[in-house]
Amino acid sequence: MSGPVIDLGELRHGPDPQPLPRPPRANGRPLRGALVLLLVLVTLAAAAPPSPGRAVVTLPAQAGADVLVDDDLALVINPVTVQAPQWRLAAFRLSDGEPVWDTPLPGQAGFWGIRPREGLLLVTGYEMGADARDTLTVALDRATGAYRWQQPGISVELTDGNLLLRSGGGDQPVSLRAVDPCCGTVRWQLTTPTGVDAQPVGEKADRVVLTDLGGPVEVRDALTGTVLARADLRAPDGGPLKSVQVAGGLLVTIEAQQNAITAYGLDRLDRRWSTPTAEIDFMHDCGALLCVRTRSAGLWAVDAATGEVRWRSDRWAWAWPSGGQLMANVSSNEPLGRYVVVDAWTGQEVADLGRWELYQFDSGGRLLGVRPQPDGGVLVGELDVRARKTRIVDLLPEATGQCQAIVGHLLCAGTGGSYRIWRLRD
Repeated sequence: MSGPVIDLGELRHGPDPQPLPRPPRANGRPLRGALVLLLVLVTLAAAAPPSPGRAVVTLPAQAGADVLVDDDLALVINPVTVQAPQWRLAAFRLSDGEPVWDTPLPGQAGFWGIRPREGLLLVTGYEMGADARDTLTVALDRATGAYRWQQPGISVELTDGNLLLRSGGGDQPVSLRAVDPCCGTVRWQLTTPTGVDAQPVGEKADRVVLTDLGGPVEVRDALTGTVLARADLRAPDGGPLKSVQVAGGLLVTIEAQQNAITAYGLDRLDRRWSTPTAEIDFMHDCGALLCVRTRSAGLWAVDAATGEVRWRSDRWAWAWPSGGQLMANVSSNEPLGRYVVVDAWTGQEVADLGRWELYQFDSGGRLLGVRPQPDGGVLVGELDVRARKTRIVDLLPEATGQCQAIVGHLLCAGTGGSYRIWRLRD
């Protein structure tokens, strides 16, 4: 039986869980974290059955609110208004929209993200005020909304279950704190000199890389803060590095003066290989490959083990690994594009997945695509990259677009100017 539609009133949609990687560019608030494209699977769209009527539950939510669905709760961050001078987080039962709790969020901060973590809700924001420039994480009890603790920074989970919070950056020193999620106790902390960046390694991090583009690179144990390796990885002429990234299980540098990428082992920072390239715009981990976008020579696929250039193509705008395959979108001057599966080692197209507005629920999870229907409503498809096909899973007749994927649900603008949450079919 179809689940409820929850009418959220005038909401702006919040950040998508685990957005798919894409070239660095302006990240506008509408459709933040999503890749947008048109639909090509016309015959499938025509065959998709319309959804039956669904019950609607209205939630009190202010304009500009963010929303997250976590299991049986709908969580809504309401921003400051004239009537409500403090940011608040409210929880509602997903089944019927009944309120569970409502709590003020502490401090002079604006909040924009929620992440559940073992009985807690980690709410992320940014400090507000004339001199405030940093991020902030606040931990609340999921069952009651009670305040538990807060620390500066944005958190990632560590392999031992603790959290690593990173704050600062740019022209400010970076601060790292390993924190016990139960009570916010600091296990270790470190403040870097100005100009040194920090990158946690892995979704559940075990190491953190400290990068000085004009000096040495340092790898530390993320659980203890202990230095594991340290080396100056600049070219012999001493020129600064353009960037340092962790990809393919390696630390990879892009030199500022020379068009080349050089790979080092993460354990000892020992040099593995170096490959000349055209001028590089950006690079990304593509599983066994490194996907390198060049300014004039298209997309290159570099073997992470050897540095060999396996293929290059100006047909693909970008690519990333999914389901043991490599998915790419087609280069086009059109505002919307098309997704395909390509052979990782040749770059040849092996399947056409269609044109979609694409989201990913979680790392390695379901790929969900939506697109407006000519006669109204939004078609929903699941892209199975491993099977090299797309399956139509739903049709939302009262949705008008501006969608956001939430695990098991889809938030879209609805008729009448409201936003609603649809529970998706399996």
